[in-house]
Amino acid sequence: MRIPIIAPSVLSADFSSMDDGVALIGSSGAEWVHLDVMDGCFVPNISFGPKMVADLRPHTSKIFDAHLMVQNPANFIDSFAQAGADYITFHLEAAVHSHRILQAIHEKGKKAGISIVPSTPVSLIEPLLPFVDLILVMTVNPGYGGQPIIPECFGKVRDLVTLREAGRGDYLISVDGGINESTAPAAREAGVDIMVVGSAFFSAADKGALVRRLKGLE
Repeated sequence: MRIPIIAPSVLSADFSSMDDGVALIGSSGAEWVHLDVMDGCFVPNISFGPKMVADLRPHTSKIFDAHLMVQNPANFIDSFAQAGADYITFHLEAAVHSHRILQAIHEKGKKAGISIVPSTPVSLIEPLLPFVDLILVMTVNPGYGGQPIIPECFGKVRDLVTLREAGRGDYLISVDGGINESTAPAAREAGVDIMVVGSAFFSAADKGALVRRLKGLE
């Protein structure tokens, strides 16, 4: 099994001191910062926009993965690229011309990710696999933190691992939703490369120890 990258989501941080939240990620040993962008349309919640990303960018050199849970994601590629996102991930379900959006992200010099909700099968993104750098498998229905995991979604991870091994693309596989110490072993066994973790991270007394346990190192 691979040792996964840990990407805490600042959606679960204290919004009144986001720089402190990013600092906690930096000191924990986690490698990425996950930025959940919600518009209240694609998902039933609102979070933040590109200005938050731009304001946080000087506070860390960690990889920023902007997860756009928004309608019409093509309209936001420029602003999040300029804000300092390293990966820009959008939802297949929110886009008509997904290949065009992937191209637009790459033209900005960024890594392109695509995400699918629990009800979307892997088969719908198979034609896009050669063009993506990251696939984010939602293991809860997006919109709110703290939800219990839908374990059947790990089957999609295994399918994506098999397709990658068959030469269908060269992408990282990420999971988001309900990841904690109890569910991380199943995620690792399925073959994930990245675990997004929200409430479990920011509620942990010892965040460094949690990161090591999520990685399976202790």
